[in-house]
Amino acid sequence: MSVLKESTKLDLHNISSLVATGAGFDFLRYYTLPDFLGNDAPYLLYYMGKNMARQTSIHTFDELYEFFQYMGWGELSLLNEKKKEMVFQLSGHIIEKRLFQKLYKVDFRLECGFLAEIIQTITENTYECLEEINEKEKIIYITAMKG
Repeated sequence: MSVLKESTKLDLHNISSLVATGAGFDFLRYYTLPDFLGNDAPYLLYYMGKNMARQTSIHTFDELYEFFQYMGWGELSLLNEKKKEMVFQLSGHIIEKRLFQKLYKVDFRLECGFLAEIIQTITENTYECLEEINEKEKIIYITAMKG
């Protein structure tokens, strides 16, 4: 009889112990997954991000910002907050490198799904996120809209 180990949610303490290389992650994300998932890859990556968020223990925006850095997703910050939307900025060296490589087309669907789910956890309101890539400024704007 096998014993199932109870799933441990990721938090800032245990995520920092993971070892990752950006190149390996990008290869899986931009080559392998789209090959398996086909045209549905952007939609499925969004929901994969939401699922990843459900496996974490993030309860504040400061923890969220730190988590993005640990994951190698860039520096996330809140630019503007209105009654029904929040606008975030995703920037930094990692974002610049992802935007200016010529091997694959980048998107930020995984990050958007993750962000939407975490904002829902923090605020107890449903949100959906869309990204806007600003190549000139080397910044990603992510708009979270209340559902």
